[in-house]
Amino acid sequence: MTAPAEPLKRLEQEVSVLIRRIRRVIGLRSRAVHPELQPASYLMLSYLADQGPVRASSMAETFTIDKGAISRQVAHLTQLGLVERTQDPDDGRASLVSASPAAVARLEEVKEQRRRWIADRLDDWDPDELETFIALLSRYNEALNHV
Repeated sequence: MTAPAEPLKRLEQEVSVLIRRIRRVIGLRSRAVHPELQPASYLMLSYLADQGPVRASSMAETFTIDKGAISRQVAHLTQLGLVERTQDPDDGRASLVSASPAAVARLEEVKEQRRRWIADRLDDWDPDELETFIALLSRYNEALNHV
C-alpha cells in the first residue's frame, strides 16, 4: 500500500527540520566536549565511547568513509586528548582506538545536560504520548534501516 503524497510531503518537511536541528545540536555538543572538536569527530567520539576499543577499519565501515579520513579524524581526536590508541591483543600489527576516560566523562555530562533540556521541552507531554512517539520513531527508523 502506498501512502498518499501529501502526508509524505509533510513527513519529509518535518524530517528535514529535525535533521537541521540535529546538525545544530551536534555542533553545540561537540564544542561543549572540547572547543576544537568538529561535529563529524564528535559523532566518531560518541561511537567510540559507546562501542569501546575498535579498529579504524571497523569505524570506516560503520561511518562509510575511507580509512584515510578515519585516520585524520583519529589523529585530531588524539591531539585533543579525547582518543587513545592501544595495541590490538589479537593482532600485534594493528591498533585499537578508544575514547579516553576524560572524553567519556565529558560526553556523559553533555548527554545528561541534553536529556534535561529535552525533558524540560517535553514536560507537558503525557507519558503515553511520549511512548507512542518513541514507538513510531523507532518503527520509522527501522523501516529506513536499509537505506
